[in-house]
Amino acid sequence: MAAHYQIVGSSSAAISASVESGIRSGGLAPGVTLPAVRALATELAVSPATVAKAYQELRQRGLVVTAGRHGTRVRPRPPVATRRAALMPAPLPGARNLSAGQPDSRLLPPLGPHLAALATELGPPSGYAVTAVLPELAAAARERLAADGVPAEEITVTGGALDGIERLLAAHLRPGDAVAVEDPGWANLLDLLAALGLRAIGVPVDDDGPTEPGVRAALTAGARALIVTSRAQNPTGAAVSADRAVALRTLLAGRADLLLIEDDHAAELARVPLHPLAGATPAWAFVRSVSKPYGPDLRLAVLAGDEATVARVAGRARVGAGWVSTVLQRLVLALWRDPGTADLVRRAGESYERRRDGLVDALAARGLVAHGRTGINVWVPVPDETVVVTALRDAGWSVAPGALNRIAAAPGVRITVSPLDAADLAPLADAVARAVRPVGPAPFTA
Repeated sequence: MAAHYQIVGSSSAAISASVESGIRSGGLAPGVTLPAVRALATELAVSPATVAKAYQELRQRGLVVTAGRHGTRVRPRPPVATRRAALMPAPLPGARNLSAGQPDSRLLPPLGPHLAALATELGPPSGYAVTAVLPELAAAARERLAADGVPAEEITVTGGALDGIERLLAAHLRPGDAVAVEDPGWANLLDLLAALGLRAIGVPVDDDGPTEPGVRAALTAGARALIVTSRAQNPTGAAVSADRAVALRTLLAGRADLLLIEDDHAAELARVPLHPLAGATPAWAFVRSVSKPYGPDLRLAVLAGDEATVARVAGRARVGAGWVSTVLQRLVLALWRDPGTADLVRRAGESYERRRDGLVDALAARGLVAHGRTGINVWVPVPDETVVVTALRDAGWSVAPGALNRIAAAPGVRITVSPLDAADLAPLADAVARAVRPVGPAPFTA
């Protein structure tokens, strides 16, 4: 633990509040180890049970994680606003940042013309929304989902994919319930599960999606929900294939005790057919975001599902945020209807495909296996994440350590291809090869 921060308190509530304060201020950085229960109890002159209860409260809120003999640590990304971040080494001056996982801003559709057009159409200011979803947006969403084989009689909208998933989990599960998730998987989702007090069960994932034996094992272990990324899986780029979809639908058929959630965050950017699992279980939801194809600031996702599941999500929204802005809904509808925007999104998908496939091929030519079937990321298995991330940083490339994405999966690094041009692929592949297989002792890095 950082020597300059002192945990205080004589009750479990006071101790947990002190730890949270340390996390907010930066005195307890992400990943730092907290004192052992008995050691802190002795220091604070309280019983070990009091400290244990404080740590339990912090775990249930997703602020810390306990890892057996490794002790209790502050989570890499605890769900509390902090004054400074220490999630990964900052890129050196002039380094190329390939760690962000964001789309290429050069390929996003311009919003200005559509916003200008909306300004002339909106009319006088409106009051509180009568319905959560604009009928014309719902109709367009149903048509787009039906074209991909997703039944969409029941629809609502949420403030992005993760917002929809959070509402689904909160409506169906309780703290302590187990959720089956891809491993490696989306770091934000793992953080969300911790914040909700849910227990993540890792499911191995290959290029065709979550493996059937992995899902079966998670169900046997008591998973109450299963979250599957349809395409452009973060971080591996996996996409559920036709054969894998058949196998998973067979396995899940009739599981009344399981909530099935599909995340199609890449949507139109994913240049492979969609093979949905929608309807395989009585309780299911299919979430499609607009952020990756049209812009990260467009916080809207369409959520389809069975009647009861959609009603729960819409009901919880009604007593909270109320609805997703109708101005935002109109903007998304305008983007969907614009043939020019559709062409831009198509070309963006083709560009990501060229860069992603080019990097995977360049790494293969240097004897390295990498994964990136769809999406904007490439996953490279490595023997030691810290060594590779540090070596690449020193060489001018900032990549994301896979530890943020993993539960029990083998180490790896995630490389976002969005900032890359064709001329970057060979130099980057050379740098990755040198980082994975260094010659001689590794240089010292401050």
